[in-house]
Amino acid sequence: MFPILRFFSPIAAAALASCATPGPQQSAPPQRHVFVVAANPHAAEAGMNVLRRGGSAIDAAIAIEAMLSLVEPQSSGLGGGAFLTYYDARTRAVAVYDGRETAPAGATPDMFLDDGGDPLPFRQAVVGGRSTGVPGVVRTLALAHSEHGRLAWNSLFGDAERTAREGFVVSPRLGRFLAGNYPQLSVPDARAYFAEADGTLLDPGDLLRNPAYAEFLRRLAAEGPDALYRGPTAERIVRRTRAEPLAGPMTLADLDRYRPIKREPLCRTYRLYLICVPPPPSSGVGLLLLMAILERTDIAERGPADPQAWFLFAEASRIMYADRDRWVGDPAFVTVPVGGLLDPAYVAGRARLIGPRAGAPPAAGTPRNAPAAALDSTLEPAGTTHFVVGDAQGNVVSMTATVESIFGSGRMVDGFFLNNELTDFSFQPRDAEGRPAANAVAPGKRPRSSMTPAILLAPDRSFAGAIGSAGGNAILAYVGKSLVGAVDWGLPMQEAIALPNMVARGNTFTAEVARLPPAVVEALRAIGVAVQPPAGEDSGLHGVFFRGGGFEGGADPRREGVVRVESRD
Repeated sequence: MFPILRFFSPIAAAALASCATPGPQQSAPPQRHVFVVAANPHAAEAGMNVLRRGGSAIDAAIAIEAMLSLVEPQSSGLGGGAFLTYYDARTRAVAVYDGRETAPAGATPDMFLDDGGDPLPFRQAVVGGRSTGVPGVVRTLALAHSEHGRLAWNSLFGDAERTAREGFVVSPRLGRFLAGNYPQLSVPDARAYFAEADGTLLDPGDLLRNPAYAEFLRRLAAEGPDALYRGPTAERIVRRTRAEPLAGPMTLADLDRYRPIKREPLCRTYRLYLICVPPPPSSGVGLLLLMAILERTDIAERGPADPQAWFLFAEASRIMYADRDRWVGDPAFVTVPVGGLLDPAYVAGRARLIGPRAGAPPAAGTPRNAPAAALDSTLEPAGTTHFVVGDAQGNVVSMTATVESIFGSGRMVDGFFLNNELTDFSFQPRDAEGRPAANAVAPGKRPRSSMTPAILLAPDRSFAGAIGSAGGNAILAYVGKSLVGAVDWGLPMQEAIALPNMVARGNTFTAEVARLPPAVVEALRAIGVAVQPPAGEDSGLHGVFFRGGGFEGGADPRREGVVRVESRD
């Protein structure tokens, strides 16, 4: 269909051997369960319907994302991108499919600066035509399907197409975002889609139909991914992104040349488990650094009612974010010192920065092979979804998808929203000293992402779990907290996900104060961690865990997600 690119991250050979190299060439025992954990019941049921027909985890992922694009358009869609981490039960190997959007060939480093050289206000940039990157999710799913699909591509879109034609009930969560103060809702496309006859926007309980999306899905099923990247839909995407305000440079050639990248995962051990995540431009290295720092503390001996546990998590997070923000970018354009960041001696030195109380924000360290890089000024609002799928053969998909901000750019084509992913680049390409930002805009470049769909392996490389989240920059903290809860504190996955969220980055400490015991909040304040309620999108954690011979599924109670599991014994 199109060339496959395979890029392999320059990480330690031992780590690669432990995570990506196939295990014994034998058939895995049949999976005891098929399961879907997703952010919306319609999407979960679409995935389960595919699994009931004998479909693979990849087949189900296609059906799920097609439905999420319709019923959860504030978070992801076919006009956006994704990272997909895949576990092959037969070989016990993990692979990553990088479907991150790319900057058009005409993109420039200063495209988000005004005439005076200052960064554009985010609310202005997000709805501009130049905010949209070349979408990646459709060709990424097509690549994964070509390698791991079991059912025909054209059989995977029926539920989403039918729901788009017949309509679905606006959920409370979608209704909450429609009542919010988001600049995307001022864009004519979004207003026309969500408005009632009197001009007011839909409320929860209202019926929403999307015949344009149903027709696009019909063509996508029949024509394959070229239905988006070539022909009339591609022409409409180009026309819509090149419209004012802030007209973008995307061309038909940009869409036609987009290719997903199949990458080796980045894997490191945490306690008994091997955690495998996408390499840069994903921030998976940040999650592994966070867990490595925490492993050098006594957090496992504590628990969620212990203020010191939350203090350790906050300080480790601040250290991790300082490094992630400085060093991570697209490895095709910048040197990302992955090996240096995860070097045990470097990690030990960073862990020693944790003192008895919170002080000034930690500076980025200087890991081995680190280039000169500017302080980062990237903004990364939340507009993302995560889901996990397991099929009857034991194969698993852990996938995080996004349109970047809430409703992407607010611009629509054929019933789906276009992403505003290019605002995930640093608006300032250089600092005052002239050092380039690792995450500066460049033609063909993939912006840094916090999406970190993870897969956990047991010591024999059998599947042990999968987890990921929505939440922009906060994804790393959300996933890290849940791993501490499930692995260190032995909580069931649902309880680990439901633990209070805490995000510590720079001078800012946010937490779900109402979920924390008041004594913990006061004790944290006494040692310099004055937590404030978060703003913006909640977490969207979804995960599974296999241990003790049992299945544990968890759906974030802050969203409308569900766990669907059926036995195949």
